[in-house]
Amino acid sequence: MGLRIALAVAALAVAGCGEDRSRPAAKEPAFVAVESPDTGAVKEVAAGRDGSSDREPRPAGRFRTAAVVRRTTLRAAPAGKVVARIGRRTEFGSKRVLAVAGERNGWLQVTASELGNGEHGWIRASSARLGSTSVWIRVDRSKRLLTLRRDRKVLRRMPVAVGRPGTETPLGRFAVTDLLLTQRSDSPYGCCAVALSGRQPKLLPGWPGGDRLAIHATPNPETVGAEASLGCLRGHAGDVRVLMRRLPLGAPVVVVA
Repeated sequence: MGLRIALAVAALAVAGCGEDRSRPAAKEPAFVAVESPDTGAVKEVAAGRDGSSDREPRPAGRFRTAAVVRRTTLRAAPAGKVVARIGRRTEFGSKRVLAVAGERNGWLQVTASELGNGEHGWIRASSARLGSTSVWIRVDRSKRLLTLRRDRKVLRRMPVAVGRPGTETPLGRFAVTDLLLTQRSDSPYGCCAVALSGRQPKLLPGWPGGDRLAIHATPNPETVGAEASLGCLRGHAGDVRVLMRRLPLGAPVVVVA
């Protein structure tokens, strides 16, 4: 399915997306959020108040997702301390679709950008619509290689720039939160960016941007395949456009050494 532009327009500040700091900094580029493609979205199942499904079978994809359908609280544990309040949309205007890591007695354990790397929170199952996907990304940091997969099948391999020494791309498991088109021809993010739930803990002193990680294009394609970024993953525009077409929101992104 083609990408359909959403109504919300937002600005994205991500950590490892800076270009050469000796160059004058461009104004923070505006982004338009686009809807997630249907690719990999095998089935959605409405969750009841107790977390059970009112339709069978359960989502058939390898990785479960949860689309938030009403404003709710993100908690540190089931019925535990409130970490954040989240709604149906992200701060960039996308539908909020969370990766599901587990469930317990009407609660879903999820990955969210409001949490630290490697942390999980909990939302009530009744506040979300369950789905699933078999599409995911594996990034080999040492080889500077991103592989888009459906289950074990390789859909595409692409070289990427990774974080340079001192601002290495964090390792771990993250999730896709937003698919964003740039609105500036001079954007340091190129045509587009896939925002991730992860954050860069190794920010440079005085760095004016945020700490969110992303996979994005670049106006400096010669840096692709090098240790060149402040933590984000930079790819060629054609490759990143493929990710925009194929990745569903909530898809896992695993970065290994």
